[in-house]
Amino acid sequence: MVERFLQGKTAWVTGGASGMGKAIALRLAGAGANVAIGSLLGETDATMPHDADTYLPTAKELSDVAADIERQNVAAYAAALNVRCDDSVQSFFEAATKALGPVDVLVNAAGMDVHHLVADHPDEPWHRVIDTNLNGNFRTIKRCLPAMQSRGWGRIVMIASTAASIGSPSNAAYCTSKAGLLGLMRCVALEGGPHGVTCNAVSPGYVDTPMAHSSFVHAVERGEAESVGAARKAAIAAYPQGEFIQPEDIANTVAFLCSEQAKRVTMEDVRVSAGALW
Repeated sequence: MVERFLQGKTAWVTGGASGMGKAIALRLAGAGANVAIGSLLGETDATMPHDADTYLPTAKELSDVAADIERQNVAAYAAALNVRCDDSVQSFFEAATKALGPVDVLVNAAGMDVHHLVADHPDEPWHRVIDTNLNGNFRTIKRCLPAMQSRGWGRIVMIASTAASIGSPSNAAYCTSKAGLLGLMRCVALEGGPHGVTCNAVSPGYVDTPMAHSSFVHAVERGEAESVGAARKAAIAAYPQGEFIQPEDIANTVAFLCSEQAKRVTMEDVRVSAGALW
C-alpha cells in the first residue's frame, strides 16, 4: 500500500481511546487521515455494570491518543462519545465534521460483553450489549453514509467477532449483537455499492486489549479460572499460532480495507482469528 494513501481524508473511530480502536486510529493517522476519536469515558458513565467485559478509558487517555495522532502530522478531534445515546452521536458527528470535514472512513470499534445464560438473562444488560454493539453502528453509519454516497467514495468497517458465527452458552447477547452486525454490514454494502462506498466487517478472536483483560478478571470472579494469568494462558492456548492477537493486527487489516487496493472488497466478513474458532 502507498504509505499515505488516506492523505486529506477524514476518519471517525468509535472506541478510539483504547484497545483495537486506538490501534486503528493511529494506523489510519499514519496513512495520512485526519482522525476523530470518541469513547465512553469512565468519568462520564457510572451505570456500567461491574461485571461487564469492557474498558472505559479516562479523559487523559483520550487526549493522549489525540496527541499521538497529531504527532503523525495530521489533525485530530477527540471527545466523549456514548454510542448508545442518539444525542451524543449527533453532537459528536457535528463537532467532528466541523473540525475535520466530512467523514470518509468510519470504523466502529466500541463494544462490550456480559455473561449470562439466556434462561435467566436480565433485560437491562441484554439491551445494553445490543444497543452498544449493534445499534451504535447503525447510529454512526446513518449519519456518515449519505455524504459518502454523494461524494462517490467511502469506507465503513465494523469490528464484529468470531462470536458472530459461533454460539456460547453464556455470551448470548454478545453473539447476537455481532451476528446482527454482519446482517447490517451486508445491507450497507449493497446500499453503498453503486456510489463507491464499501462496507466490511473484521471479525477478531480474542485480542490483547484492556477489554480482554477485564474478561479475564471476571472469569476469576466467576470461578472459571484460578487467576488472570491462567485465564490469559488458556486463551493463548486456543490459538494454533500460540500467540495472542495484537490490536495492531486488526488495525493493519482495517487499513487494507480502507485502501484503494481493497476497492472491490465489500460485503465481506474478514476473520483475524489466528486459526482459532472463538
